[in-house]
Amino acid sequence: MTGSSLVRAITVVTNPQSGLGRGSGMASAAIARFRARSAEVTEVCAPTVAESVRQVRDSIVGPGPKPDVVVCIGGDGLINVMLAAIAETGVPLGMVPAGTGNDLARELGVPTDAPIAAADLVLDGRTRAIDLGRIEFPAPGATPMWFATVTGTGFDARVTLRANDMRWPKGRLRYTVAALAEVSGRFTVPYRVELTGAVTEGLTNPGAGSLLETEAVMIAVGNTRTYGGGMLICPDAVLDDGLLDLTVVGPLSRVEMLRLLPALSAGKRQNHPEVKQFRAAAVTLTAPGAPATADGEPAGTLPITLRAVPGALTVLVP
Repeated sequence: MTGSSLVRAITVVTNPQSGLGRGSGMASAAIARFRARSAEVTEVCAPTVAESVRQVRDSIVGPGPKPDVVVCIGGDGLINVMLAAIAETGVPLGMVPAGTGNDLARELGVPTDAPIAAADLVLDGRTRAIDLGRIEFPAPGATPMWFATVTGTGFDARVTLRANDMRWPKGRLRYTVAALAEVSGRFTVPYRVELTGAVTEGLTNPGAGSLLETEAVMIAVGNTRTYGGGMLICPDAVLDDGLLDLTVVGPLSRVEMLRLLPALSAGKRQNHPEVKQFRAAAVTLTAPGAPATADGEPAGTLPITLRAVPGALTVLVP
């Protein structure tokens, strides 16, 4: 898709609470831009996530005119929940980043903190097919969950879940406080990691074999390189290679972890001997009671199986 002539009908999904409340202003600016450029805008801002997903899905697969693009005005969390409606439909996803991390947008070169530029990209950009990760749960009949950036388990998942429950402090400092609290608690967890379709080419610190049993502080499974607003956790991940990248942070001491966190937060590659990288088409993670998060959203507890689904999402990019 190139130029504005093919984008006439836009379904816009908003999250006014994104980016510490910046979402509402960003949405108003972007929607005004769409309309100024003669696009027809349908807004979805339902009282519940489930209702928003239903409305977007019905706009795509139900009777009546279909949107040319679905635009999420929010952060990675809003995109995550909307994947249930958009994935594997071929309808492009446009982004007006308004969250605190915006890792998918940054990975794709979508302007952040610039709603007019992002809106223009929706109208003038080109389409690109990227992979998604799919999380499968062992319970019979359980609905799989999509993710676009990173699924984390262990320390980082516990930090995210704790931070999500905190009302103070605001912003990124909340995650720092949550991390310090988690460092003082349960730390390493015994993991069983089963890789399917594993490869080792291009990895800086590859492990051996398709089965790994290890004590670990955390494991990140990445479709993209970063999460948490630029933390370079899976530095070699590629969005359209049909594979997921794993970073296993082994049994570091609390002191070592506290030294690692600032460099990780600064987006620096980690070369610690206990930080190992893997790449595979699918991975099954097992650990007693370990929680998981996907794109910063709760994703249940282990065991889970994660699979790369090639070309599952069409996105608008520069």
